[in-house]
Amino acid sequence: MTFDYDLFVIGGGSGGVRAARVAAGEYGATVGLAEESRMGGTCVIRGCVPKKLMVFASGFPAAFEDARSYGWNVSAPSFDWTAFRTRLESELDRLEGAYRTTLTNAGVTIHDARATVVDAHRVRLASGQEYTAKHILIATGGRVFVPDIPGAEHAVTSNEMFHLDHLPKRALVVGGGYIASEFACILNGLGVKVCQFYRGAQILRGFDDEARGHVANAMRADGIDIHCGTDVMRLEKTGSGIRAVATDGTESEFDLVLYATGRRPNTEGLGLEALGVALGRQGQIVVDRFSQTAVPSIFAVGDVTGRINLTPVAIREGHAFADTVFGGKPTAFDHDLVASAVFTQPEMGSVGLSEEAARDQEPIEVYSTAFRPMKTAFAGRPDRVLMKLIVSQANRKVLGCHIVAPEAGELIQLAAIAIRMGATKEDFDRTCAVHPTMAEELVTMRKPTRSA
Repeated sequence: MTFDYDLFVIGGGSGGVRAARVAAGEYGATVGLAEESRMGGTCVIRGCVPKKLMVFASGFPAAFEDARSYGWNVSAPSFDWTAFRTRLESELDRLEGAYRTTLTNAGVTIHDARATVVDAHRVRLASGQEYTAKHILIATGGRVFVPDIPGAEHAVTSNEMFHLDHLPKRALVVGGGYIASEFACILNGLGVKVCQFYRGAQILRGFDDEARGHVANAMRADGIDIHCGTDVMRLEKTGSGIRAVATDGTESEFDLVLYATGRRPNTEGLGLEALGVALGRQGQIVVDRFSQTAVPSIFAVGDVTGRINLTPVAIREGHAFADTVFGGKPTAFDHDLVASAVFTQPEMGSVGLSEEAARDQEPIEVYSTAFRPMKTAFAGRPDRVLMKLIVSQANRKVLGCHIVAPEAGELIQLAAIAIRMGATKEDFDRTCAVHPTMAEELVTMRKPTRSA
């Protein structure tokens, strides 16, 4: 059978773009790619990139304050949201253009349209145009989820946060995951009075308990009003804002309500189930270690599979797919020991097992220390840093590392290399410290805090 394309990719995010570029540019495949929104996907357009730029923007007030302690005569600064937003949108336009150029240069044909799957080798664009392909890759990512409560239409999601007409004076953030917690810190840093509701017992579920408790305490100390065990029953529009009626019986008014209560795999309406592609309970596409679905010609990578919802993971999955299918090099991305960072203030970086997960697996030792970092201690701020290693008693391997500190994301990337290579606690001990740094504590903790 003759096909229009060797590969047709649905979704122009990180995973889909990498797969398309490698398949076409490195292996000479004919590739078509359909994207119904902006090229670059969640990360570039409405996720990691604009969020990190907002994190940078929100950190300047504390930096200005610290500068005074270091002898700088800093006049009272003010923040121009409109100027920042304009510059941000320009940067996103530039990045989207770069993605398009990269695909075009690799020989990929771009279709700016929604696409659905008709059968194992055929896709249909919103225009009605159909194309055949030997292989189909689903890389449609995730979509925001807002619970069906009365007044939900008065809330915004992370998709809209980068394009607000103006900053609110009072904001409610609903959710306790990393997106909710990051935006709570961003808004707080930009001078917004922030309240955060989370129905669970502690924010940042799934991360190490000690580390997430450290972050929560720091957020509260910085003025964020966190209410755990609390959810919104309904939202009501008022003449002066949005009234949130909570499950704890309280009622409060805000200028903005942000729902960051998770994302769902973006599989609705793609036509997959009718073809025999298995979907999980949350709608995620079920794939094997080579990202192949139950239909041999259909593959899926990235957040739509619900494995690890991180941009670098989607990129590696997309590359592995192209190597496997078009490069003749069967490659399965290893999802173990993937490092991650939460860009709260302070940041949290993690790789490997939490203390709780490790002690359920085997006997462990925990090495942990908390201290005031030199930079902010000199400025008189009460900030505290946490460094933590989880070590196997049996083979002395470091099973997990958790850091809560400024630039924790940068630190955990380097620690992840050693842990990925199987470093033991003694390997850390033999490594000479770089002084004076925060990170030197990772190689100077000699005695375990506790065993479990």
